[in-house]
Amino acid sequence: MRSFTHCPTAGEYHSSWLTATPSQTEGPYYKPNTPMRASLLEPGMPGTKLVIEGSVLTTGCKPVPRAMLDFWQADATGRYDNAGYRLRGHQLTDESGRYRLETIVPAEYPGRTRHIHVKIQAPGQPALTTQLYFPDGAENRRDSIFDPALVMRVRDADGGRLATFDFILVIR
Repeated sequence: MRSFTHCPTAGEYHSSWLTATPSQTEGPYYKPNTPMRASLLEPGMPGTKLVIEGSVLTTGCKPVPRAMLDFWQADATGRYDNAGYRLRGHQLTDESGRYRLETIVPAEYPGRTRHIHVKIQAPGQPALTTQLYFPDGAENRRDSIFDPALVMRVRDADGGRLATFDFILVIR
């Protein structure tokens, strides 16, 4: 796996070279204490398989090892599991700041385009709450909180879809 954000070379380095990932609302469906797992897939789960991979970087383009990413999303029918932890989980980035999540493509539901929620927290830093979007979302322009800066790169892959997104954090 590699970073998908272009980082500057030594000659063009600047401490605030990258723009921080925008924050967004956590929404009403966040649940703390999710299980640690890199795959949200369960046997018999309907939906199109989706793999999201990328890195967590600082605005200075340095990797953030051991950053926590906590994901939650709707299922293939647009419903959230508010009783358990289906399609919810957290993981830590590796020493190079990389992550990889296996899940499904969520459905749209009234008032919202397809999206995946995520809280990212670097060690000793405040959490950033945001959402990831799909480039082909029919409801993107009607969703009042949709932000094109949070659109993943998505392509068809064997048996599903592959998405990439790098999170950029301001580290204090």
